[in-house]
Amino acid sequence: MKDNYNENITPSNNQNTTIIQTDTDGKIGQDKCPKCGATDISMNTNTGRLRCNFCRYEFEPEKLEGMDNDISQLQGQVIGSGATDIVADTADILTFKCSSCGAEVVIDTSEASQARCHWCRNTLSINQQIPNGSIPDVVLPFKIKKEDAKVEIEKFVGKRKFFAHPKFKEEFTTNNIMGVYFPYMVVDVNAHAKLVGQGEHLVRRYTRGSGNDRKTYYDADLYDVEREFDLTIDDLTVESSSDKLDKKSDDKTTNVINAIMPFDTENAVKWNANYLRGFTSEKRDTNIEQLKGLVETQSKDITRFAANETLGQYDRGVAWSSEQLDVKGQQWKAAYLPVWLYSYQQVKGDKKVLHYVAVNARTKEVMGSVPVHMPKLFLISLLVELLGIIAMLFVDFDYSWLFLSAGFIYFFVIYAKYRNQGARHKHELETKRNFSNLRKVDRLVKRRTGLTNSRMSGANNNSVSGQSFGERFFDNLTEDPAINIVKNNINKN
Repeated sequence: MKDNYNENITPSNNQNTTIIQTDTDGKIGQDKCPKCGATDISMNTNTGRLRCNFCRYEFEPEKLEGMDNDISQLQGQVIGSGATDIVADTADILTFKCSSCGAEVVIDTSEASQARCHWCRNTLSINQQIPNGSIPDVVLPFKIKKEDAKVEIEKFVGKRKFFAHPKFKEEFTTNNIMGVYFPYMVVDVNAHAKLVGQGEHLVRRYTRGSGNDRKTYYDADLYDVEREFDLTIDDLTVESSSDKLDKKSDDKTTNVINAIMPFDTENAVKWNANYLRGFTSEKRDTNIEQLKGLVETQSKDITRFAANETLGQYDRGVAWSSEQLDVKGQQWKAAYLPVWLYSYQQVKGDKKVLHYVAVNARTKEVMGSVPVHMPKLFLISLLVELLGIIAMLFVDFDYSWLFLSAGFIYFFVIYAKYRNQGARHKHELETKRNFSNLRKVDRLVKRRTGLTNSRMSGANNNSVSGQSFGERFFDNLTEDPAINIVKNNINKN
């Protein structure tokens, strides 16, 4: 930590927690162009810089200073002041005087962080944090233009027109997409991990019997396995809106917003209200204590998959019986991250479902949900099932069971493609992490023969904690080689 920021470090009531004041030099009022003094400032999407709309001068983005960059040295809990607990009775509506003309200006901070003075027309900004969750530590500016986001959304929906609900196809338009800054927590973790279990290495695969009685068997060496290492997790990102955390909602397809991660959070800049001009935002409504369980679960997933890099010989899997993650230090920052969002409300009798198509406004990654015309999908699936039964009688194929269930597989693959209920951010693979000081134990126990399972019984080294059924099903569709044979053929058509 830089010495000149020591005065901005505040010990909290918890002796192991340090709060870093991240809104230094921030103020409520006029934010002026350093060249001409105008307050009409907005972001130039082409450069990611703030630009004066009067003299066209562009400012260099200001990076957040004062928080630890060396994660391996983190001790205790470090919190940016924008990530501190929300004070329930904090007023969302602020009234303050314009410094140019003295008029009183009102800003509803739950909806905006800027307002124009109704007399002198100067823009007034809120760059000082208030404890209602509306002002974060950092913001990641929009990089993808609205026109480019429209193209991505149109391509996504265009590939799903055949089974899309007729009313949706009639009403679909990208003219109503919005640029939204959603609230997230960005977390760094310094930890020590120790995993203990057993793994199996395939020695031989063979068959016995003939015809319908033919069975496949496996011989495998069983090992005691231990892995111990230091681990740093860089910018683990989780939603801090309770609405977006509810990925199992029946009336909103919020999981698709999670699925467009990761963001390049290393390019986030110090909060400045001018970055939000022309966009909407949603304020944070959760505190660190409410998110710690999720962060712990995801950190353990990341640890498990980091260990997989050292388990190459265990091709039948590893069953961990003990997974310890001792956290030595954590750092929390509140962030606004940019999303282009299309929404459509489907009405089915008394039930309403809000479908989203979201575009990561930094990477163009897109994910969404499209209403399905169920009668049409049922009819086509039935035809596929009948063709599958006929094919099973005449075609010799290693995966003959697929023919018998072809219609069911077709239905679920198409439904998954349109609705994406299990789509998610694969934090266990996509979060930056580094491990060091590795200690390995691989001790041969015995050889097992005549096994009937293709993978080790109880293997959990590729498991992800807390997945819903939909998420597990979605992952299986993308990983099972037999299912992929059907899925790839469907996608080609």
